[in-house]
Amino acid sequence: MAVPMSELLADLRREGDELTAVIRGIPPQAWELPTPAEGWAVRDQISHLAWFDDAATAAATDPEGFRATVPGVLGRENAVDEIAATARALSAAQVLEWFLAARARSLEVFERLDPRARLPWYGFDMSAASFVTARLMETWAHGQDVADALGVSRVPTARLRHVALLGARALPYGFTVRGEEPPADPVRVELALPDGTPWAYGPEDAADLVRGPALDFCLLVTQRCALADTALEVRGETARRWMSRAQAFAGPPGGGRPAGLAKALG
Repeated sequence: MAVPMSELLADLRREGDELTAVIRGIPPQAWELPTPAEGWAVRDQISHLAWFDDAATAAATDPEGFRATVPGVLGRENAVDEIAATARALSAAQVLEWFLAARARSLEVFERLDPRARLPWYGFDMSAASFVTARLMETWAHGQDVADALGVSRVPTARLRHVALLGARALPYGFTVRGEEPPADPVRVELALPDGTPWAYGPEDAADLVRGPALDFCLLVTQRCALADTALEVRGETARRWMSRAQAFAGPPGGGRPAGLAKALG
């Protein structure tokens, strides 16, 4: 399952380029459109990415200095919303400029990383390769919120395999972040990428199974849709419990999205 760092970086760049193409040139009023994330407009999604791209750069270039800032973020229940609120003082043009500059800074730093190096993040350390994958996942997920707000239908790509891998590996996290013991039973994940290529994770003989379109799985583990709005087949008690807790992103438990909420499936 290991993916070369060069491939990860290329896909992260493409993901950011795709989002940039969506938001570049939209009128100022479009930046204020509400997204599926309650209380967040398009501008908030983009400033969130810019802020955390800068945080990622700091984590990669000054790990100990970054660690000193983590309690100040994790210790505030509404830290993410506070970050978004502060950025609302910026104009749409300033948010776009910030996002582009933060992306460029982070990509430049990531290109110099050893994929096996351990980097700090919010609540846990991870390899540089996983770190880059997490940035891709965040860019894709918040890009989905932006696309939904603007009424843009995105074409799913093979880059979803990175999001799927992160989501599958994060099975224990969905439980531990809620103060629960992760299940001992493994879950097999079998997905179809957008071009029909099969993708799988977990032991073939696992009694529990999640199967279906990669897009649906990725939307679910990033909490962009409810299970009821997917075509996923879920077999076994452990798999069912996981799907109600799945969380590919760091931080406190996400609230997810209510069933029936419109989403752009491409």
